[in-house]
Amino acid sequence: MPYSISEDCIECGACAAECPVEAITPGDGKYVIDPDKCISCGACAGTCPVGAPQEK
Repeated sequence: MPYSISEDCIECGACAAECPVEAITPGDGKYVIDPDKCISCGACAGTCPVGAPQEK
């Protein structure tokens, strides 16, 4: 199941740097994950300091 980023995002970019398929991009007030690109690897969740990326 693809991940999504909650409103807890602090826009640090750590998740985008770790995404192996470049599915994470800056959005309006938080980063967003393209569900069509996300491979559900969890790399983003493992690196986020506030736990914003979560499985849907």
